[in-house]
Amino acid sequence: MNVARPRHPQDDPRMAGFREAVARIDLLAVQTPGYVWHLPATVAHVNPGDFAGMDNLVLNLSVWTDFASLEAFTYRGAHRRYLTERERWFDPVPGPTFALWWVPAGERPTVEEASRRLAYLRRWGPSVRAFPVLTRFAPDGTPDGPRRRTGRR
Repeated sequence: MNVARPRHPQDDPRMAGFREAVARIDLLAVQTPGYVWHLPATVAHVNPGDFAGMDNLVLNLSVWTDFASLEAFTYRGAHRRYLTERERWFDPVPGPTFALWWVPAGERPTVEEASRRLAYLRRWGPSVRAFPVLTRFAPDGTPDGPRRRTGRR
């Protein structure tokens, strides 16, 4: 799950690039190995209400088979270009805005569950219950952080 605060109302012409990108990126996600499910844009990009003192947030919620698949989709290829442009469309939000957690096969998280997970991460920090990209956990709860280069080849 990730949340963002739009700089402008969704129907504002300055948000057109974001609105146009959503369908393309959703289609790309569906075609990406490791993709399982995502909350439809008609639901995902609405104001979920006041969250931790912040209103006017949009959210994205998806399920992937593993972190490597999510990472490949998010940080490589066409999606990466939109990440570099996010400041055009979104204001900074203090604290974690991205939470990961494991879900049993066949289950789909709800917006309410995702909001609780992100709130937990914001309040208590990383654990197997909710964690950020750089402090990951394996499904069994053991730390499984990012692989760092050692400088050796």
